[in-house]
Amino acid sequence: MQVLVRDNNVDQALRVLKKKLQREGIFREMRMREAYEKPSVKKARQKSEAISRQRKLARKQLQREGLLPAPKKKPGA
Repeated sequence: MQVLVRDNNVDQALRVLKKKLQREGIFREMRMREAYEKPSVKKARQKSEAISRQRKLARKQLQREGLLPAPKKKPGA
């Protein structure tokens, strides 16, 4: 992963790097690897993540088809 530093603005480059790492899921993976996860717990977590992904995809598809209202936008965003 590469981030360019422009005009010696290291703070801006750090922000960009952190955003890229967050998007890639590096922080989440590091947190998961800090401690041992029992196989049964890992399996349950993966199953719940898969279920939530499927629900999210189904919800988005229904919104595209107009069967569900679109999510409300936050004010000021």
